[in-house]
Amino acid sequence: MASYVIGDVQGCFAELSALLTKIDFAPGRDRLYLVGDLVNRGPGSLQVLRWAYEQREHIQVVLGNHDLHLLAVSVGLAKQRRGDTLEAILTAHDADLLLAWLRAQPLVQAVGRYLMVHAGLMPGWSAQQALALSAEVSAVLNSEQGPHFLAAMYGNQPDYWDDGLQGMDRLRVVVNTCTRMRMLSADGRLELGFKGELADAPASLRAWFDLPCTVRAGHTVLCGHWSALGLLIREDVIALDTGCIWGGSLSALRLDDGQLFQVPAAPRPPAQY
Repeated sequence: MASYVIGDVQGCFAELSALLTKIDFAPGRDRLYLVGDLVNRGPGSLQVLRWAYEQREHIQVVLGNHDLHLLAVSVGLAKQRRGDTLEAILTAHDADLLLAWLRAQPLVQAVGRYLMVHAGLMPGWSAQQALALSAEVSAVLNSEQGPHFLAAMYGNQPDYWDDGLQGMDRLRVVVNTCTRMRMLSADGRLELGFKGELADAPASLRAWFDLPCTVRAGHTVLCGHWSALGLLIREDVIALDTGCIWGGSLSALRLDDGQLFQVPAAPRPPAQY
């Protein structure tokens, strides 16, 4: 039995299939963890989502920003953006089944000594708090308030975490942290505009994983989201978005021994990126 974590797939089904062959993934024998953004921008979003649903007993998934965007679009609370590849899912005969399964996935999962999340975790959160906040969001998302949540989750404010935050302000900060965060200011405020390489970041900002942190004490965070950062493997954080959708590669790390597996992105027209 082996355990693998895979970076952002984003609808790149051909590359996912090639990577699963490369690691010799066997459902029932091996375990697979996906760090979010299963869908969007790649040409095989429907195939990826169907595969994930079929393998649901053998994989664990967290929601990424593109997954949440799909859920909002599916109930008419957001419009598709240029470059989205969601239409095949929305018009599929099994769309309701696939979307219900996706909606039930959390923002944060505990995997032994690992914490899996799409973008990152607030430095001041404990592991228990991160999981509890994920559960808060999941409870609302899968309740009668779900549509209100999906309509109100967009926005950059508040840009800080405070335990006293309530209602949609509280949930929005949790969502932005777990699915969109890259950089923080020195006083811990979210800076969601910067998407570039770490070396090009303004001096006033720090990568979320470079600030003193409670949550990573005794845990390693598994994440993706930041394609310009690329592969990062440290004792406290493993980032695996290696930009498959942008012509890079799709990456899997075997957690048992740290071996890295990669497949290159398939050539496709620039309009697909």
